[in-house]
Amino acid sequence: MSQFDVVVIGAGPGGYVAAIRAAQLGFKTACIDAGVNKAGDAPALGGTCLNVGCIPSKALLQSSEHFHAAQHDFAEHGITVGNVQFDAAKMIERKDAIVTKLTGGIKFLFQKNKVTSLFGTASFVGKNGDFWQLEVDDKGAKTTVEGKHIIVATGSTPRALPLVDIDNVNVLDNEGALNLTQVPAKLGVIGAGVIGLEMGSVWKRVGAEVTILEASPVFLGAADQQIAKEAFKYFTREQGLDIQLGVKLNKITSGSKVVVEYSNAKGEAQTAEFDKLIVAIGRVPNTHGLNAEAVGLQKDERGFIVVDGECRTNLPNVWAIGDVVRGPMLAHKASDEGVAVAERIAGQKPHLDFNTIPWVIYTDPEIAWVGKTEEQLKAEGVDYKKGTSGFAANGRALGLGKAKGTVKILADAKTDRILGVHMIGPMVSELISEGVVGMEFCASSEDIARIVHAHPTLSEVVHEAALAADKRALHG
Repeated sequence: MSQFDVVVIGAGPGGYVAAIRAAQLGFKTACIDAGVNKAGDAPALGGTCLNVGCIPSKALLQSSEHFHAAQHDFAEHGITVGNVQFDAAKMIERKDAIVTKLTGGIKFLFQKNKVTSLFGTASFVGKNGDFWQLEVDDKGAKTTVEGKHIIVATGSTPRALPLVDIDNVNVLDNEGALNLTQVPAKLGVIGAGVIGLEMGSVWKRVGAEVTILEASPVFLGAADQQIAKEAFKYFTREQGLDIQLGVKLNKITSGSKVVVEYSNAKGEAQTAEFDKLIVAIGRVPNTHGLNAEAVGLQKDERGFIVVDGECRTNLPNVWAIGDVVRGPMLAHKASDEGVAVAERIAGQKPHLDFNTIPWVIYTDPEIAWVGKTEEQLKAEGVDYKKGTSGFAANGRALGLGKAKGTVKILADAKTDRILGVHMIGPMVSELISEGVVGMEFCASSEDIARIVHAHPTLSEVVHEAALAADKRALHG
């Protein structure tokens, strides 16, 4: 029986990072994961994010953006091309190569840092003195490992839709949506969240007619509504996505086509027929198979493992991080939690501020935010001021041909401390880090306004928004 100081269950962005950091801190560390590659014939580290989530979706978004640009944007740059052809299978092949490279990178990092990688599913057995016992099941071959500290990082799985089963042939989850080798003429998407919008954008740009059905009457309810409304306008009026809000699904039938019967926001009965249907209605914590009940590991009513502010569970030396615990289901949040837990095990006192975790949606234009929205500040009765600036007159944005979007900075009316930063526009996934750093260091909008921003850059719009918060805008 193998004994370890730290055993991590799950090798996603939270688990693999936690394992590496624990090993760096001198702990004998193992990481257990059951992920396999696309072919199903070899282990694949990295979890949902790397294999069937964040990374492959960005690869497809980039490929589809290139195709769209070749069709619609090259001419104004003086570039003439012939009949532009799209090869979906080649796009998927490129995506797969990126995933393979990165999963191999994690394997290398495990070897470099002397992390023992174990393949299989892990479940709690009990306790042996100071050690927790775990059973590792590798396709029926079972072994037992022991760890003084256990970090549960089992991630999440797609939320099921009761009306229809996912077969990843006609009715797809995120994995199926990332592996289409032909462009569907008509694509339906259930859910206008991050996955739904990103996948809808990919297949719309390469020729699909896309309809997105969303139960909520509010578009992107977690985002600042000024930004959300601007995004809705771009996606529907300019890009042609058919986004219907306030929808109630009544029946879904999957055959040669997928037929969706629903009621629209007015209560009117509607029927839509699709070649493929993506179900993207959120994710649920993955605790299946952990045997949590056997050791008394506490979960809440939604299935999340209950933790305190430092990711401790109700069991001594058992920790949980990432999608399986409270908070946003974001890869970078999981990674930071993983590092923090490893350092806490080592007796350190790491800092993690959940109020400064950025959100990004990789549509075109991109959407990003950190901190409070205007709606939240109003609900909390906070006296605030705001500054906004657009990309329309930004030289770099115009040169890129992407001069659309807005940056908004919200600051305390009395202290000027930044409370939230909200963006829609080109590459705001990169720009949002300025807002994150500012908030982490308790910066004021004046601090951002008095920092010299390189010219010409997209970041000047952030600078201008900070100036506008103090009614000192130069270009607005």
